Amino acid sequence: MDLLIFALGAMIGVLAGGALVIRHFRAAIAGDISPLIRRMHAEIDPQLRGMQNQLDNIESAVNLALASRYAELSQLSWSPAIPAARVSEEGRH
Repeated sequence: MDLLIFALGAMIGVLAGGALVIRHFRAAIAGDISPLIRRMHAEIDPQLRGMQNQLDNIESAVNLALASRYAELSQLSWSPAIPAARVSEEGRH
């Protein structure tokens, strides 16, 4: 029984570790390639630099709008998903 628990824990650990490694590599690869592509294009055509700045401004505005909306929604009080149990007038359930 102990061996089974150890094996299950090891498998869960390997799965969680693998997921974190893949997530880290994806973020690192996307983060390294994107600025390089932007610089290459901006050096080739100055008009692309202006377009890239506009796209960056739009992205910032969308992120600000989403963050603001999320903050507004998190301030609202929500009714519980599971209603409270009803108690009859006579005290029975």
